[in-house]
Amino acid sequence: MAVAVRGARGGGSGGINGGLRTFFSHRIFISATFTLLFLATLSALLSSHPHHHPSLTSSGNAYVQRTFLAIKSDPLKTRLDLIYKQANDHMTLVNTYAAYARKLKLDISRQLRMFDELAKNLTDLPLKPSYKSSLFEPGNDVDEDVLRQFEKEVKEKVKVARLMIAEAKESYDTQIKIQKLKDTIFAVNELLIKAKKNGAFASLISAKSVPKSLHCLAMRLVGERVANPEKYKEEGYKAEFEDPSLYHYAIFSDNVIAVSVVIRSVVKNAEEPWKHVFHVVTDKMNVAAMKVWFRMRPVEGGASVEINAVEDYSFLNSSYVPVLKQLESANMQKFYFENQAENATKDGSNMKFRNPKYLSMLNHLRFYLPEMYPKLHKILFLDDDVVVQKDLTGLWKVDLDGKVNGAVETCFGSFHRYAQYLNFSHPLIKERFNPKACAWAFGMNIFDLDAWRREKCTEHYHYWQNLNEDRALWKLGSLPPGLITFYSTTKSLDKSWHVLGLGYNPSISMDEISNAAVIHYNGNMKPWLDIAMNQYKNLWTKYVDNDMEFVQMCNFGL
Repeated sequence: MAVAVRGARGGGSGGINGGLRTFFSHRIFISATFTLLFLATLSALLSSHPHHHPSLTSSGNAYVQRTFLAIKSDPLKTRLDLIYKQANDHMTLVNTYAAYARKLKLDISRQLRMFDELAKNLTDLPLKPSYKSSLFEPGNDVDEDVLRQFEKEVKEKVKVARLMIAEAKESYDTQIKIQKLKDTIFAVNELLIKAKKNGAFASLISAKSVPKSLHCLAMRLVGERVANPEKYKEEGYKAEFEDPSLYHYAIFSDNVIAVSVVIRSVVKNAEEPWKHVFHVVTDKMNVAAMKVWFRMRPVEGGASVEINAVEDYSFLNSSYVPVLKQLESANMQKFYFENQAENATKDGSNMKFRNPKYLSMLNHLRFYLPEMYPKLHKILFLDDDVVVQKDLTGLWKVDLDGKVNGAVETCFGSFHRYAQYLNFSHPLIKERFNPKACAWAFGMNIFDLDAWRREKCTEHYHYWQNLNEDRALWKLGSLPPGLITFYSTTKSLDKSWHVLGLGYNPSISMDEISNAAVIHYNGNMKPWLDIAMNQYKNLWTKYVDNDMEFVQMCNFGL
């Protein structure tokens, strides 16, 4: 039996160390944790031997004598010692895991109970009367049948212990936990990226699709013209359209209701509405509807409205306009019109630029204002998603210091700088422009057309637009070429003239909005859509002409 004792001491310590080496093989804990674990293990070892093996009270010489006697007298003793050693090793390892779990105060009471019960079962097994008398009493021969039964029970409990320890390692082995956490984070991140792309694509579809109500309005207006052609004959030319002493506005859009809101908001807040002239340009598909609207609902206050189609300006053709020429190229058509849904979900960051509106003439007409209105000196450009809240005639009095473009700057900190809009890895961009230059906003711009002609801004625009056919300088849109074209010819206006973000930012101060001359619903959440933000929507809807019969019939839900 002395062999069993010595084997239990030496083998138990080796089993613990081996278990710990496996447990901490890939992660180094702080020294305090090692110390606590070592002390707990040592305490378990020192306290377990007297309890587990009550026969170990003899002197060392007696142990040695019994060892040699046992080896000589009964070969089965060796087998018994090995079995007992295996059971004792696993019992000690189970106690170690249980002690470690207690030290960390983990919420694993179920596992603690299972470990405690298993350790107790392994401890109590050699103390069973049948085993104790037949196997562990000094001087008695080992009963082979009893030994087989003892070995069977030990192996069953060892098997359970190994399964429990393997399962527990996921909780205690930090390397396994870290790897499992990394795998989980990676999988969740992949799902998040996919969800963001799908969400952005769905938002883009919602924002850029024509709402049923808007389509209904356009169809009813066209139907009105077809039904009553005599009422909507073309009006003659008005001298006001070219009178430079009046206040001229340029609005380019295919959205009838949006254009009407812009014009109504300007007129209702103007001190002298009869001095305001609106130049509306739309596409061929919507020009009839636009004309019928303003014939049925003339602008109040004596303001004038000129409505034309892009096709009415004969100089706007592919031989002169770079974007029209680029739209004829096979690569550009493939980029915009083939597999848009698939491309969008693969390239979420550039998804919005795949909307063909970014190369439409309505979006790029702003670069041809001097040629479209050759007799005017100044003109105010307005996007169709703005609302005017104050009289804007003060903009014509702003001294632009010889600059071409008066605009509100949008930069703050490192945001909305040129580096965010242009590709500064391209040598031409890097050489000509400052990446930290402050960007400004399109949507409300006062243009000095005489300075424009003098600076030849349209020629500069053509030069850079031709260079960007492969989209290497910027990702498309009208703002990047605008930033380039008017790089050194833009005058910064006071921010109260133009407040942006009502189409995407829910945190704009209402004081800032109420003090603004123009509020801009830039972003996907346009005020005529169901996805518009409710806190801003009423600022737009109050200028909708709800008395117009077709607005009521088309159920705008305003």
